[in-house]
Amino acid sequence: MTGIGGGVELGAQAARSRALAVLRVRSRALAVALLPAAVAVILLAGGSTGHLVGGGWDAARWAVSVLALLVLAATAAVALVVARARPAVTPTVAVAEESAPDLYRMVRDLADRLDVPAPSAIALTPDCDSWLEDRTHPAHGPPPARDHDDLSDPVGPARRRSAAAPVLVIGSPFLWWMRVGELRAVLAPVVAGTGPAAHPDIAAARRFIRGLDAAVAATSTDGRGPLARAARGGIGGVSRLLLRGCRVHAAEMERGVAAAAAERAQAVDYGLRIVAQEQVGLAYAGWDRLLTRVALPAWRMGRWPSRLDVGVVAALTELSRRDRLAEGFASRLGERPACDLLEEPGLMDEAVSLLAARLFHGGPAETGPDWAPVGWEEYPEEVVDRAWRTDAARLHRVLDTLGVRRAAEGAAPGTDGPTLSRVLDHLTTTPAEAPVPARDPAADADPDATPDPGATPGTAHHATPGTGTATPDDQATSDPQAATASDPSDPQAATTPGPQPLTTPDDQATTAPAAPGSADHSDDGNGTEDDDDDLAGTTPRGAALAAGLSAQLAREEARTQALASGTAPPPPGTTTGPAATGTALWDDRALPLLPLQPPRTGREILTAHITAMVCCAAMDTAGATPGLDWLDGPTLLVDGARRADLALHVRSLVETGDPAPLRAWLSDLGVRPEKPVRLV
Repeated sequence: MTGIGGGVELGAQAARSRALAVLRVRSRALAVALLPAAVAVILLAGGSTGHLVGGGWDAARWAVSVLALLVLAATAAVALVVARARPAVTPTVAVAEESAPDLYRMVRDLADRLDVPAPSAIALTPDCDSWLEDRTHPAHGPPPARDHDDLSDPVGPARRRSAAAPVLVIGSPFLWWMRVGELRAVLAPVVAGTGPAAHPDIAAARRFIRGLDAAVAATSTDGRGPLARAARGGIGGVSRLLLRGCRVHAAEMERGVAAAAAERAQAVDYGLRIVAQEQVGLAYAGWDRLLTRVALPAWRMGRWPSRLDVGVVAALTELSRRDRLAEGFASRLGERPACDLLEEPGLMDEAVSLLAARLFHGGPAETGPDWAPVGWEEYPEEVVDRAWRTDAARLHRVLDTLGVRRAAEGAAPGTDGPTLSRVLDHLTTTPAEAPVPARDPAADADPDATPDPGATPGTAHHATPGTGTATPDDQATSDPQAATASDPSDPQAATTPGPQPLTTPDDQATTAPAAPGSADHSDDGNGTEDDDDDLAGTTPRGAALAAGLSAQLAREEARTQALASGTAPPPPGTTTGPAATGTALWDDRALPLLPLQPPRTGREILTAHITAMVCCAAMDTAGATPGLDWLDGPTLLVDGARRADLALHVRSLVETGDPAPLRAWLSDLGVRPEKPVRLV
């Protein structure tokens, strides 16, 4: 105990010394601002006493006095902005004490064992992390606009201004996946941080840093006139200068606070906390997998899963069944889960699920015909089936635009509907045709080089190699609107930080998307890969079809965003989202705060749409059914068993134009590609 107490004291002392250094930066800035006023007072006092007289001293008095007034006015403006700027607030769901008395009791008991103040309130966040958040600033209320559902305010205005202890924010996946003892062990070092946070110097330094950060955010927006822009620029420049001066001290202060909290928490469930940390990493990976593979396709279809935290438990349990490395994790499920500390865990899970949909996808705050909750038992029909048929319908619309015939010559009557054979015949490459070659960097560097018309997916037509004529399907691509390639990336694409997605035995067999709409984290997410390089190695027809699908998706998304915002689509280069608002506050006008949609390349879009068409044909002609895989999202079930080998055959068709492997797979399942399928 002596060693632990000594470590806590050393960490606290280091944090306090760094906090004093931050406050000294503030004091020095104030001294510099008051220096002209002090000089002016000296000059005025010297003139009134008859010591500093003469024309030169009079001019100096006037000049310094005017300068002092200007500096004081600027200082007052900066101080006012720093004091009134709204610090960033994490979007959370409030947990009232009457809705979770056992959870509050556990946290208070933990604070008593650690000999620190108990948190003032508890809130949940759709993330795999836990922290303390100071919400004592009077500007932490919702923005004074139309009705905002401020889920992040767990206490009333009067208590919020008087409470000194911070709010404990807990990641909701922890409550459902961890056991009660594991949650207590994980929260121990977090709750221990309330001790240093209560120190006056550390609290003042943190308020100063948050105020500067909020001032920088508030002044980052463009003003309505040149005077306003100049004022914002000046205040923002001073705030950034002060932040740079405090940066090192603030970072070291937080390290000292964390070290002191960690040392103090060693006295509580230290051995159990080591085991619980393994569950933290597992829950993080499972949550990321669930959002990108399962929740994202539903959000795109206007449905939000209402039990995401329950889905994390199902996903990680499925992982333990598949992976021998996770066999021991499922045995913990017999113990009491931490979600039992809530009176109504179902309602809390639903609130967190809606908040996750709003943060990561930007959905509305209220349910409606186009934004409705969906249960896991309804997911295959409401999400998977609709998503596949929507993608298949889009694929045939693009084929219609390209002028591809619905039925081959001499086909039987009644086969002119949307069939899989139409897609396979169009993408089949004859021996005379060749895939699009990869771009040669030397040829790109030569400005006089003539590009191959068949090497670009956006060309007006593709001549068949070895002949001087174009095929009828190729001539149909002369429509510039259909053949123009657009960026296949989602305009709101972003990736979420965290550990790499889980790897299952099924993933090791193929890296292609398991189903359309499922997000693959294998790409880097930066959207800088050139479309031509992505489609290199595909057939000319496949490249043109991918370009048409990308353009169609971009138009549909722009139309959806325009209808949601009630305005016309923004012009190219216009910044949207949180960066355009200039605020990092919990404001539903800036959603999504954390876009989750990763960019999809043209090849991935084409593969997803062909996979959707194959699945529709299998469901309509071979009795297959849509299903949900907790780790991979939408999946095709044949006789109740998951078929994970479809992606390999679809990729072979996309890359080489050879339909033989896919046709053999269809024949083995009894799928009839010549039969029309039902579309949305």
